[in-house]
Amino acid sequence: MVRDPLFKPLALALALALCLTACGGSGVGGGVGRERLLADHAGQEPPVSTITPEATPAPEEPISTDGPAGPSGAADGSAIPAGYEAWGPGQVVEHLFFHPVIAYPQWAFHECPASQSQREGLDDWMVTVDEYNKILQSVYDRGYVLVDINDVWKETVDENGQARMERQTLAVPAGKKPLILSFDDTNYYDYMLEQGFTSKLVLGEDGEIWAQCTDPYTQETFLTQDLDAITILDKFVREHPDFSPWGAKGCLSLTGYQGILGYRTQTDRTLPDSEQAAWEASRQQERKAVAPIIQRLKETGWTFGSHTWGHIRLSTQSMESVRQDTERWLAEVGSLVGETKILFYPHGARPDGDHDQGEAGPMFRYLQEQGFRVFCSVGVESYSKIKSDISAVICDRLHPDGTTLRWQRKRYLQFYDARDIMDTAVRPDLGYRWDD
Repeated sequence: MVRDPLFKPLALALALALCLTACGGSGVGGGVGRERLLADHAGQEPPVSTITPEATPAPEEPISTDGPAGPSGAADGSAIPAGYEAWGPGQVVEHLFFHPVIAYPQWAFHECPASQSQREGLDDWMVTVDEYNKILQSVYDRGYVLVDINDVWKETVDENGQARMERQTLAVPAGKKPLILSFDDTNYYDYMLEQGFTSKLVLGEDGEIWAQCTDPYTQETFLTQDLDAITILDKFVREHPDFSPWGAKGCLSLTGYQGILGYRTQTDRTLPDSEQAAWEASRQQERKAVAPIIQRLKETGWTFGSHTWGHIRLSTQSMESVRQDTERWLAEVGSLVGETKILFYPHGARPDGDHDQGEAGPMFRYLQEQGFRVFCSVGVESYSKIKSDISAVICDRLHPDGTTLRWQRKRYLQFYDARDIMDTAVRPDLGYRWDD
């Protein structure tokens, strides 16, 4: 283990506490109340990590996740391999999403220097490592298998020569059900470094993804695959290769205002001209450092989607601000992770209001023109609808977190029983209702 040098503040870093990223929230808040939303913290730049981790311990030999040639078959099921069944367009593909998991729940909920409001926000929108492990085991035991969101809908050309999205017929192992997983805010924001989360992803000497973590009690920094949602899922699939017959893991939903995956790759337009050159040099180093992480994630079944650059609420922003934000995401994040057709709405807030009905509005059309085709919000079921007037899909996904563990047990029973999942011993004593 090595002593962590991460927290030496730069002169340009502002000593401001970040409010919680409440992607599924619906109210406006500045760090107060139970619905904290993440503002665009331009200028609140974190230190750039220069840590060199110790040699990664050799993991157990990974189990191959190679399966049949691909997840999709013909609509009539003719291309479905033996031992697999067709999962057609009329059948729901469930979609669960998580925020980063809490590695040190006692610290996060009770002992970290955050405000009471912020600690309650962690309880609202996160699960602990222990809860996450139990959820993965439960969905596996209940017959779900992972599929790539990019394989569920494809763009085709109709008889009129118009591009339209089309639900694919998936091949799933007999008796199994497909499941999409997505992970919002996998950026490793400043507040996470102080509130009991891992701090970044690294590529170990074994060629696998590891998470860097600093023990909040001892300040010792180490590498782990047991305290981060991404590495935990990687490890789970190695141990249960049939959970991912096609090699899929999940889709990482990225903002850009504090870089990505723990690397500070963002520009800072608030700095004076005299400091821009030094910041840009550091930024380019971080971009170079994160490139092999991205490549390895892609090789091992992970994909990427946009969560907007500044985690902006698309239902209230002006067209011009959305254009600027999208251009910045494409330049700073898209240039690293490559093209993506997935957009995850921050706060679950849809552009142009409720666009389920009627034609797509101007903001939605603009985002579609930038290459996005699957637009994910947050809801009470894994709902999806293919737009008839434009090549796009809109969908809702479910959110395992403290809020739904406490108050929506019955809605999630097909995946897990909250009574078996929720760690009532470590979470704040805020009540729960198992009947709902």
